[in-house]
Amino acid sequence: MIRIGNASGFYGDRFTAWREMLDGGELDVLTGDYLAELTMLILGRDRLRDPGLGYAKTFLRQLETCLGTALDRGVRIVTNAGGLNPAGLAAAIEALAGRLGLSAKVGYVEGDALQRPDALTANAYLGAFGIAACLDAGADVVVTGRVTDASLVVGPAIARYGWGRGDLDELAGATVAGHLLECGAQVTGGNFSFFTELPDGGHRPGFPIAEVHADGSSVVTKHPGTGGGVTVETVTAQLLYEIGGPAYLGPDVVTRLDSVTLRPDGPDRVRVSGVRGTPPPATLKVGVNNLGGFRNSMTFVLCGLDIEAKAALVRGQIEEAVGKDGLKFTLARTDHPDVADTEVASALLHVHLRDGDRARAGRAFSAAAVELALASYPGCTLTTLPGDATPYGVFTADTVPQDEVAHVAVLPGGERVSIAPPIHTAPTADDETVPGGDAAVDGPTRRGALGELVGARSGDKGGDANLGVWARTDAGYAWLRTWLTVERLAELLPETASLSVRRYELPNLRAVNFVIEGLLGAGVAASTRFDPQAKALGELLRARIVDLPTGVTR
Repeated sequence: MIRIGNASGFYGDRFTAWREMLDGGELDVLTGDYLAELTMLILGRDRLRDPGLGYAKTFLRQLETCLGTALDRGVRIVTNAGGLNPAGLAAAIEALAGRLGLSAKVGYVEGDALQRPDALTANAYLGAFGIAACLDAGADVVVTGRVTDASLVVGPAIARYGWGRGDLDELAGATVAGHLLECGAQVTGGNFSFFTELPDGGHRPGFPIAEVHADGSSVVTKHPGTGGGVTVETVTAQLLYEIGGPAYLGPDVVTRLDSVTLRPDGPDRVRVSGVRGTPPPATLKVGVNNLGGFRNSMTFVLCGLDIEAKAALVRGQIEEAVGKDGLKFTLARTDHPDVADTEVASALLHVHLRDGDRARAGRAFSAAAVELALASYPGCTLTTLPGDATPYGVFTADTVPQDEVAHVAVLPGGERVSIAPPIHTAPTADDETVPGGDAAVDGPTRRGALGELVGARSGDKGGDANLGVWARTDAGYAWLRTWLTVERLAELLPETASLSVRRYELPNLRAVNFVIEGLLGAGVAASTRFDPQAKALGELLRARIVDLPTGVTR
């Protein structure tokens, strides 16, 4: 098997994780995932200021502390920290190695950046074969731009086992391993619904490892002595993260998530097997970021009586001062009656403004809010001082034919190798959504929080949100799959009622997954939602009080 670890799940993850993973035990490969839709926007703005940037600068500082260790121990490094400038990061790594007196062979993958004159960034999601080509050529470090997150694990597995385009089940199995590792500590107990049950209470989860075998199966684990935990449920939670239907589309293979089997394999070890793959689509996903304009926000504290009237007064005053266009008011009724604490007695009125005019969205707006301090509702106060506007981005996704993208592996010696697209592809067909409620469960019930019986994991995909919910027992799933319909979800989460919602069932995981289209508008960078990435949506659902079947226990 090949032992592949992960030391970063996003740009800003635990700085010391690279050192911890290298010092914690044996590894063959150590990966780092830095890219997300929002990250590409950030890197795009960096490159506007300096064309030599466009990569994750933090990675260089992390590598400085451990490149020598990795080379000494024969641990190869694979990362997408190259972002919009993989060649630039590769050159910076070579310069870093020179300053440290080290000899490191660096390869990189490019071709994902597409020429879109009307876009700040436009990047195709490449597959894993370019990474494998760099490793086959002896690279100690491989840098990529926008590849799929799972490709960071799939590429080393291809290089180890020599898989070809036709080894679909193997590629699919490694894709699942990559998806499980891509978000770092989320699979080892981070952001886990039942964190209080972890040995350390979720205090400092270790980063994950996947032992990938030649047949594509794997065991997810972590270094001994690190925090958190690896259980079937922590793995289930990550498997449900940011997915759609059972057909998980990728550039190299379509992975059938409804074929995944999870089994305990000892303490902090979960075996992942049975994964099936089908031919990939003929197109690649393209993530496009544009600057949408400028935004600003101010929050008024409304305490005590007449909350709605106070909010209405502020709304009228702000609209009169700056105009109605682009304004959004959100009243959060966090207040409680007849309490002795100001904070507990207060509601929050969030006022957002988005506009193409930086001046209007900037001080003109925030100063207008502050000017109300002595001329508005009784008890008027704000949570912040006036501030300037900041630019925001809009994310969209489309596709491009695979054979129109120049996927290139630049080997450590400088040789450029073109990576051919898949020979066999298949049309993408949407999985059938399942309404649920096909077999009513009768019997006595009790009132309780839904989260007593189920876990949840939610997140963002552009303007959509996904919400995966799993049951802890077979009996719990028999109830969950019939009870939690799209209609009931709308009752429990009213903001989803007017939106298109797709519902899928994953019996192997005892889970249902919802894709809520348009919940996040134009994406996280443009969202004015209190929870702009829908990270808390699952916990909101779990907190709702419902009729639980008394015959089902956790």
